[in-house]
Amino acid sequence: MAAAAAAAAGPVLWRRLLGLLPGRPGLAALLGRLSDRLGRNRDRRRRRSPWLLLAPLLSPTVPQITSPPCCLCPEGVHRFQWIRNLVPEFGVSSSHVRVLSSPAEFFELMKGQIKVAKRRVVMASLYLGTGPLEQELVDCLESTLEKSLQARFPSDLKVSILLDFTRGSRGRKNSRTMLLPLLQRFPEQVRVSLFHTPNLRGLLRLLIPERFNETIGLQHIKVYLFDNNVILSGANLSDSYFTNRQDRYVFLQDCPEIADFFTELVDAVGDVSLQLQGDDTVQVVEGMVHPYKGDRAAYCRAANKRVMDVINSARARQQVLHAQTFHGDSLLTQEDAAAAGDRRPAPDTWIYPLIQMKPFEIQIDEIVTETLLTEAERGAKVYLTTGYFNLTQAYMDLVLGTRAEYQILLASPEVNGFFGAKGVAGAIPAAYVHIERQFFSEVCSLGQQERVQLQEYWRRGWTFHAKGLWLYLAGSSLPCLTLIGSPNFGYRSVHRDLEAQIAIVTESRALQQQLHQEQEQLYLRSGVVSSATFEQPSRQVKLWVKMVTPLIKNFF
Repeated sequence: MAAAAAAAAGPVLWRRLLGLLPGRPGLAALLGRLSDRLGRNRDRRRRRSPWLLLAPLLSPTVPQITSPPCCLCPEGVHRFQWIRNLVPEFGVSSSHVRVLSSPAEFFELMKGQIKVAKRRVVMASLYLGTGPLEQELVDCLESTLEKSLQARFPSDLKVSILLDFTRGSRGRKNSRTMLLPLLQRFPEQVRVSLFHTPNLRGLLRLLIPERFNETIGLQHIKVYLFDNNVILSGANLSDSYFTNRQDRYVFLQDCPEIADFFTELVDAVGDVSLQLQGDDTVQVVEGMVHPYKGDRAAYCRAANKRVMDVINSARARQQVLHAQTFHGDSLLTQEDAAAAGDRRPAPDTWIYPLIQMKPFEIQIDEIVTETLLTEAERGAKVYLTTGYFNLTQAYMDLVLGTRAEYQILLASPEVNGFFGAKGVAGAIPAAYVHIERQFFSEVCSLGQQERVQLQEYWRRGWTFHAKGLWLYLAGSSLPCLTLIGSPNFGYRSVHRDLEAQIAIVTESRALQQQLHQEQEQLYLRSGVVSSATFEQPSRQVKLWVKMVTPLIKNFF
């Protein structure tokens, strides 16, 4: 029993230890390899160990806070302060955070922000679509760049766009061709970077056809930044995401430190990506290893260093800023510090950027997500949503083995983004139904139906792409934490793609109500999954799909 329990809890503990070993890359790498091997072995098992029900008793403790607590920081929400051991902590006023609710609001806000940008526009997405709405966005960029040159005092406006190479190059008309006019007209102001996964190389790259090559790994981060304003989302730059594809979006206004961080992060990924040229060719940044022609290990080491330098330097900056702003002169008393007119008001909301780039051995989002699921106490409620229900084995074990109540929102087959697709892709919604049914059967076999509930989103004429979670502490009717960004909680998000989201921790009742309303609006359009759900004709999965799903589930 002890051996089985230790095996189940081991990967969670090791992944969390990885983030607590700065300056020990060798040991961290060893623990990472052991964790990955255990994780892969568990993924091969068709059924989970019955000992997963002991998970609440075996959960390791929350990582200890290494930085001294601030006397002005409220303790109530700071059960999550351990996250700042891994990433920079940005304290802000909740008045600077706005939750958006619709694709149209997202689209109009982006256009408005582009039009008034003076210093920088930074956009990271999987791809840019090729329709009239996407062209409208490009036209806004062109107009703003033109104004920056014609102004009486020309600004130094820079535009940086990061997309995925394979997805952005698909078809004759694609993301690259949409952006070429900007590159050709404003070569000194516009940068377009195309990330190419190091795992797609050699014979594999030659043999896998277009579209299917995207299954190997992608740039999946979605960040849209305008001067000091930032939108974090799971939405891509495509017409459906501006009209009838439901996602999540949060707008951080006048947050210069957060904007600087994501600018530097996109620059870092851009530096290890291919650079689009005005003639539609691509080049490697001078001195950088080629992502698929050069040595893979050397490339991944360089990429790890480039990204981790951004994270670590921002973390150090925020610690200094926090000390200067809230601690001030060590000789001042607490009352003197609080009364000082030049001090910022104490924040009521904290933003933590969570990065996941497993190809580069960066596993921060995975560590934090597993820890949050592990530490959710009895009586707490976790609302978790994903457009593609394909949780990793580790996440499923934690959902089934811990104590909190879970309501998991997923796409019904009709609102799945692949519904009605041609060829093999058209069978993907059925594969998700098969995965959903297997998980539901396991919930029932463990007698967990009251604690773990599945709900399917449905809305006529819409598709569903929202992802993230809301955490309600025991006894609270409002969430104090949310995760929002690009990860889907699946194998791809953890192991293959580049992902980024933020954890928002708040004690502001107004912001908590915004987050609660967002959650309610999404869940109100859903129905509870029961055994009868899978008896419907539309839920009948063909035998070949059932047979193929275990072989391909790690690729979608």
